[in-house]
Amino acid sequence: MKKIRYLDYYLLVPYLVLLAIGLVMVYSASAYWIKNQLGMAETGILVKQAAFIVVGLFLTFIFFHLRLAIFRVPWVQALSLAVTYILLIYLVVLSHVHPETTINGASAWIPIGPFNLQPSELAKLVLILYLAHMFTNRQAQLLEGENSLKKLRQPIILVGGMILLVLLQPDTGGMMILSIITFVMVASSGIASSWGLKMSGIGAFIVSVGYFIIANVRFPSLEKYYQFRRLVAVMHPFAWKAREGNQIVNSFYAINHGGLFGVGLGNSTQKLGYLPEPYTDFILAIITEELGVIGALVVVGLIFFLILRILLIGIRSKNAYHSLIAYGIATMMFIQASFNIGAVLGVLPVTGVTLPFISYGGSSLLILAMAMGIMLNISAAETKLKQEERHA
Repeated sequence: MKKIRYLDYYLLVPYLVLLAIGLVMVYSASAYWIKNQLGMAETGILVKQAAFIVVGLFLTFIFFHLRLAIFRVPWVQALSLAVTYILLIYLVVLSHVHPETTINGASAWIPIGPFNLQPSELAKLVLILYLAHMFTNRQAQLLEGENSLKKLRQPIILVGGMILLVLLQPDTGGMMILSIITFVMVASSGIASSWGLKMSGIGAFIVSVGYFIIANVRFPSLEKYYQFRRLVAVMHPFAWKAREGNQIVNSFYAINHGGLFGVGLGNSTQKLGYLPEPYTDFILAIITEELGVIGALVVVGLIFFLILRILLIGIRSKNAYHSLIAYGIATMMFIQASFNIGAVLGVLPVTGVTLPFISYGGSSLLILAMAMGIMLNISAAETKLKQEERHA
């Protein structure tokens, strides 16, 4: 219990406040929808989200008290990678054997009783812990420039395979988050920096050209693909209002209706059947409608405060392993929040990525809870070390 003395309240307090706001807003956004569209009790989603929060806080407590060295034990790493791979492969096979289990063309969830497990969420944390260990364990060897690519063969296969399996679900949002986490952690490790810069430049050029072509040229043969239609819808939402542009357009209406101060908690009109499943990835639109732009900025501000705090812990740490974990977790939260906010504002395609700590979703909430436990653990270790050095 001595570890409690080193608790980082700059991490803990915003985390708890976000969970509380999320619980209130999930209930506000879900009550009408699940009663009238799904025939469930108004509190059905609220009870589930509350259960996820309780379990999540327990996981945060456990991961806060764990010895971080356990994540570097070979059999623990092997087991976590094996479980992640098995779950991802199962999903890919399931989507082909039982296509009726797919949602919007994607099979990203495994039903386990009342809970739906999303393996791509688990993959994010497993990837961060694996890369942090791999880069720090082989740091001296990997800093040799171009030769480091040969030494990275096994990690490239493991990480590339994980990303490919997520893409095959297909979960484009999850694939992009995993790819960006990998890139940031590679860049942060300092290996093959010139090679990394060249590859990122080429990638940015290809994405820019592709975006321009899709925005200005029609591809009727590709419009049968759900992911392509989502990409086109973000560029021409009102032309696709009856289809993939529906959520974006109704998000615009919600934001416009809310204005600066909002229409009041519980008074949203867009959640009354207009915005599908408003308690998931478009919950920020309901927050803006009910609490206004100011309320939405408070929520977004708390999320980005947490991200900056995690980055600061990573920057200040003298332990390379701790730093890389912090950079990976901060990147995961930042990209997830950016994708979600971008979709709500109509500047990025809808990928189904949830708003961290706020949206309904057990897998995301539990993985974030573990990540917060790890960061509280790292922060406590760093604070303890600094105090010991000060009194030495």
